[in-house]
Amino acid sequence: MTDAPVRIGLAGYGFGGRYFHAPLLASTPDCEFLGVVTTSPERRKQIAGELGRPAYDSLEELARAGAEAVAISTPAATHIPLAQEALKLGLAVVCDKPFALDAASARETTELAERLGISLTVYQNRRWDSDFLTLQRLLAEGELGTLTRFESRFERFQPEPGPPAAGGGTLLDFGSHLVDQALVLSGPVERVYAEMRSRDGGEGLDEDVFVALTHRSSARSHLSGSWRQGAPGPRFRATGTTGTYLVDGVDGQEALLLAGASPASEGERWGIEPEPRWGQVLRGDHAEPAPSARGEWDLFYPAFAAALRGTRPLPVDPWDAVTTATVLDAARTSAATGEVVRLS
Repeated sequence: MTDAPVRIGLAGYGFGGRYFHAPLLASTPDCEFLGVVTTSPERRKQIAGELGRPAYDSLEELARAGAEAVAISTPAATHIPLAQEALKLGLAVVCDKPFALDAASARETTELAERLGISLTVYQNRRWDSDFLTLQRLLAEGELGTLTRFESRFERFQPEPGPPAAGGGTLLDFGSHLVDQALVLSGPVERVYAEMRSRDGGEGLDEDVFVALTHRSSARSHLSGSWRQGAPGPRFRATGTTGTYLVDGVDGQEALLLAGASPASEGERWGIEPEPRWGQVLRGDHAEPAPSARGEWDLFYPAFAAALRGTRPLPVDPWDAVTTATVLDAARTSAATGEVVRLS
């Protein structure tokens, strides 16, 4: 066992790799960020100018350079092939969401990691959103009573160009976060109902989805993702037996990263939501502010490094991602048939 920084590379330097993973890796003292795997001449120029780190032609070349791990942030359809290749090379893996296009591939890859004895986790960063951490705190403190209905949305009005092809469509892209958060809050799902709409009703990528989950706990989750919602609803409306948590807008960490900030540049200011962005706890006509917890995307890679050094569990159990993929498969089936899908 060693306490040396984890030597890690990044596969992919598109939107997610460039704006999310690279700044967080570079801000993590527990990780030695080696460079990026890409064969794109344009990306290689960006990497040299923005990161001052080398570009590698392949995962194999990254492994030969001494990497212990790789974060995969490439188009959704490539996640499983690259994750399996990395595992077979002996590299621990952080895979961006959606982990897989279907549950069978997610299960196969998780089983492969277990057989090889190599760490695999999924980048479900929205577990560390300010609003989600605030909701968990309110539930733990009994401020809302027992959660009965969780309404969660990623909605925007961008019908042109709509969902990016790299994400796999709205159900996989937004749904991976929405379902994961619902499972963290309310546990296993018994029934799934979904509605999906593709552009002009055609066969293209789904751009508007609604998923209703009934949990074994009897809680219900109503989840919406859309690229053509002209009047986006609140991010969360979480209703318990004694109160409701309501919050608009989206956690500010993404905006910080897109603006060029990072945990390294912001220090203790990272993830702090200004008071006007706080949510409220409502009980009828009575409303009181719910101070926002600090957003903690900066804690994912330190947690991953600690897991590789054997001092804590992985930040996200890969079997959680298999469960999420199973629910998303059921949602796709429900949308196609118009029927409720029951899960065992």
